Amino acid sequence: MTTQLKGPLKRELTIGKTPYILTIAPDGFKPGAEGKTQRHEMSWTSLVNAEAALATALQAPLELHTAVKPPARRAARK
Repeated sequence: MTTQLKGPLKRELTIGKTPYILTIAPDGFKPGAEGKTQRHEMSWTSLVNAEAALATALQAPLELHTAVKPPARRAARK
C-alpha cells in the first residue's frame, strides 16, 4: 500500500562528491545543488506529457544508427 503525498518532502543525495537536494511535492519536484537558491522545477503533468516525447527523442538516434549503413570500402589498388 502506498502513502499519498500531501506536503513537500526533501531528501539529500550525493552524486560524485556534490550534494544535491531533491524536493518532492504534490505539484511537482525540484532538484538542485545544495546551498543554491535557484532550482529548476518540473510539474508532474509536464513529466507525464513529456514521457512520449522523450521516448521518441531517445528512439530517434537508434533508428538513425540502424538505418544508415557505412559506405563500402574500396579495394586497395596494387
